[in-house]
Amino acid sequence: MPHPRGRRWLEQLLHTHDTPQRTAAAYALGVFFGFSPLLGLHTVLGLVFAFALNLNRVAVLLGIYSNLPWILPAYYTLATLVGAFILRVRVPPRLLHELTSALTDASWGQFRRLVHVLAPLGWAYVLGSTIGATILGLIAYRIALAMIVAHRRHLAAQKLQDTE
Repeated sequence: MPHPRGRRWLEQLLHTHDTPQRTAAAYALGVFFGFSPLLGLHTVLGLVFAFALNLNRVAVLLGIYSNLPWILPAYYTLATLVGAFILRVRVPPRLLHELTSALTDASWGQFRRLVHVLAPLGWAYVLGSTIGATILGLIAYRIALAMIVAHRRHLAAQKLQDTE
């Protein structure tokens, strides 16, 4: 069992005793960053915002890492296509073939070709994944809030039963 002062310090650092709304907001913020176009910076940005807004750091990290590696290609492809549709950007018809070829060869020349092929879709990627991240963050907030409230009710009922 940790020392009481150590436990208080850990609880203060992680900020685990927030209201259900703030905990759900922390999780939703993490989901937003996890699915945002800022792939690679999501952990750093999530933690910066968690500390700046004094949110539950664990909930933010759980939200960030809800974007699992096997989801990434499908999500960002779909998000980019949505962004391209909104911006009316033409998606090259052989894009999938070009991507597969560039990734298979894995040379610097192929990497430059890949960047050249994807460059026109940059803003579509940013717009589509920002829209997707916002929608998923809002959904995550609603679901997390419902689950946290239900869990706390269950714990309160259980505590009441134990005292009887």
